[in-house]
Amino acid sequence: MKLTADILEERLSSVLKEITGSEFPAIVRPSANPKFGDYQSNGVMAAAKKTKQNPRGLAEKAADKLDVSDICDEPEIAGPGFINFRIKPEFLSKALLETASDPERLGIEKVQSPEKVVVDYSGPNIAKEMHVGHLRSTIIGDCICRLLEFAGHNAVRQNHIGDWGTQFGMLCALLERKKESGEKVSMALSDLESFYREAKKLYDEDEKFAQTARAAIAGLHRGEQFWKQSWIDIIEESRKHYSLIYQRLNATLTREDERGESAYAGQLQEIVDHLKEKGCAEVSDGAVCVFPEGFKNKDGSPLPFIVQKSDGAFLYATTDLAALKYRIDKLGADEIVYVTDARQILHFKMLFATAKLAGIAQNQKLRHVTFGTMLGEDGKPFKTRSGDTVKLKDLLEEAVERAYSVVNQKNPGLSEDEKKSIAEAVGIGAIKYSDYSNNRTTDYIFSFDKMLSMDGNTAPYMQYACARVKSIEKKAKEKGIDTQSEIDGLDRLEVLEDAERDLAVHLLKYGLAIRGALAEYKPNFITAYLYELAQKFSAFYTNCPVLSSEGITRSSRLTLCRLTHQTLRHGLEEILRIDVPEQM
Repeated sequence: MKLTADILEERLSSVLKEITGSEFPAIVRPSANPKFGDYQSNGVMAAAKKTKQNPRGLAEKAADKLDVSDICDEPEIAGPGFINFRIKPEFLSKALLETASDPERLGIEKVQSPEKVVVDYSGPNIAKEMHVGHLRSTIIGDCICRLLEFAGHNAVRQNHIGDWGTQFGMLCALLERKKESGEKVSMALSDLESFYREAKKLYDEDEKFAQTARAAIAGLHRGEQFWKQSWIDIIEESRKHYSLIYQRLNATLTREDERGESAYAGQLQEIVDHLKEKGCAEVSDGAVCVFPEGFKNKDGSPLPFIVQKSDGAFLYATTDLAALKYRIDKLGADEIVYVTDARQILHFKMLFATAKLAGIAQNQKLRHVTFGTMLGEDGKPFKTRSGDTVKLKDLLEEAVERAYSVVNQKNPGLSEDEKKSIAEAVGIGAIKYSDYSNNRTTDYIFSFDKMLSMDGNTAPYMQYACARVKSIEKKAKEKGIDTQSEIDGLDRLEVLEDAERDLAVHLLKYGLAIRGALAEYKPNFITAYLYELAQKFSAFYTNCPVLSSEGITRSSRLTLCRLTHQTLRHGLEEILRIDVPEQM
């Protein structure tokens, strides 16, 4: 069914066109303050300015012509030209019952023109453990995919893993040397990281080893099985690590979504040749460069986008162009979204400009979704006490351990398996929700104490709220109340008290939160909505007895409880991929 705001906006926009002769969006949004009604339009003022009319006068004309009697009380004019709408009980009842009859989509329609959107996110490096820097890309990218799919788009996940380059030749050469010397070689990821540091040192200091490493690099480029097998073993060991991380984070990335840098290695010269043929690239100081318009060095000289170094080597820029071309030509992308930290803004601006200049991308939308830095409580980039980068695996482990302590303290009577299951859901959920609840473009302070708190906009609070709502039906059953029959038997909802009406109106605005999150690719639109929903339910439950009421009042309130639970669960589990335990 259409969102209430959309119906009002369509009708008011039509009236504005009739009055002014031009198209003007009515811009209907939820009211910030309940005293101004449930929805408010501020589009009349822009229309008045363009048509040189008095805004309040135009608002009055529009309100007189506007027929929304099936939805609202008579519209009210406020201030310089706002139009306020208050939903009628009859419409509210009908809309809520329609929503309740559609638990999968909660009355939210799919888009009419679905697109194929390729989302590039996570991007772990092979032979290295994932660190906290991968957390935001992984979970934000995953949430974007879930939002796209719920809206009806085709989201194509792409995990652009770092599996190619000189470092792999060095690592393969060192592993071969160790095997030849009879040393037992561990392929554990932590050992591979230390092996790489050892290989880099040897490469810089030992010419004989450097020659072997260069031979390994050349062998990998030629696909020689001798070197390729070691490379495959390294990738498999790394994959075991990040696959477990994805599983724990409830991320939807799979092996089928991987397409590493190695997949494009054979196409890089073609990319450079294409740029030259198009007249986009030129040789500058021996390197092949593109100089997209509008990019300057500090001294005002054109800033180069280097695609091939003077020694013939290719760069990330070349690989990213090849990947972009593949996503358009082979995957058929209408839009490509890259989810990385904000430090890469310039790179992606130049990448997109070069792709357009070369005709690799034409009508496709290219978006760089950036995020800020996770900071320690000292306000500096999040590090271990020794100053090292925090491993993502260690961070998740600590979150679950801390959550277990809280669960054990609050519910010592639970079985060990129950405690561990709840701790896993709460600990992982706390990290994810804390990240989501912050505007993705800003830095934020990482604090276990805050994110594991049962108070405020946190995962534990939201998980508890969801479990608490669900428990009402369990209590109803214990009292002999057939909840399902009461809800199924309703042909109208009775919503009389202020607190229950406030909850009911908010339930109908979930679709707007989804739309806002999708338009901006910002999960905090969802967390903000869900937190407000939990608060409104708390006020409702305090002021409006559910199980002790009778007749249509009880049935209506049970319906509101179920809708609240369905909405909270959908937002947490289906969109944010945060598990909700049955009990907390």
